[in-house]
Amino acid sequence: MNNKVALITGASTGVGFETALLLASKGYKVYATMRNFEKKDALKEAANDQNVEVIVKQLDVTSTTSINDCVQEIMKDEKNIDILINNAGAGFIRTTEQATEDEIMWQLNVNLMGVIRTTKAVLPIMRKNKSGHIVNISSVGGLVGQPFNEIYCATKFGVEGYTESLASYVQPHFNIKFTSIEPGGIHSEFANNALAQFELNGGLVDDEYKPLLESYIGGAQSRQGNYAYQTSKEVSEIIGKCVEMQDPPIRMRTSQWAEEFTKLKTQADPIGKLLQAEVAKLVGK
Repeated sequence: MNNKVALITGASTGVGFETALLLASKGYKVYATMRNFEKKDALKEAANDQNVEVIVKQLDVTSTTSINDCVQEIMKDEKNIDILINNAGAGFIRTTEQATEDEIMWQLNVNLMGVIRTTKAVLPIMRKNKSGHIVNISSVGGLVGQPFNEIYCATKFGVEGYTESLASYVQPHFNIKFTSIEPGGIHSEFANNALAQFELNGGLVDDEYKPLLESYIGGAQSRQGNYAYQTSKEVSEIIGKCVEMQDPPIRMRTSQWAEEFTKLKTQADPIGKLLQAEVAKLVGK
């Protein structure tokens, strides 16, 4: 019987939702968290339907207090948090010129600072136990910059650098493993929320970027029907395989399309282990 404890952020929908159910079915003790606690019933009902146990808690990755309170609550009942899955995140479509500073800071706050805050709260527990695995849900957008997604890609490039850096010294010295999961497109509320956010903040602006953006959005919508896109369940299955590996990769794509899209960046070191070993030499023994 698996008695490992998993903490998942952003579990109200999509990848976090499916990963919580999958890990629970594999015997993990799952703490599934979400910012909007009013959405908890859907996950609880799904867990009940599948005859698995998922403990649902409120956690807002933009609040250090919320994160620390949640982690402290969990540690009243547990000896370790074995798996942390930093899944909470948001998409953003807008040119740099059009984006307000508040919008840019919101993206950084959720997608990058959220990962850093939650990792900071859990790392001391894992380090004390000399055991753990932190899985950061990144994106192919963390490896390849894409049109009209520069703010989003900047946050995901940040997640990639953060993950690589921790893996270079925390992993070999404290036995805490780190992985960036890099999906391509996902059929979920994520893309819909990004488009809704785009419309809420003014939609298409009538400027020189407009025809380019119209072409990009049209292409993105047409691609949703092909193999560039996966379901949240398919991505969760890759995460499930990753957390059960004895020696997981530093980076892991979730589909053949994602592999092809990023190959010019990844072909020299597809899973990041060669670079991890090279950089780790900077610390020595």
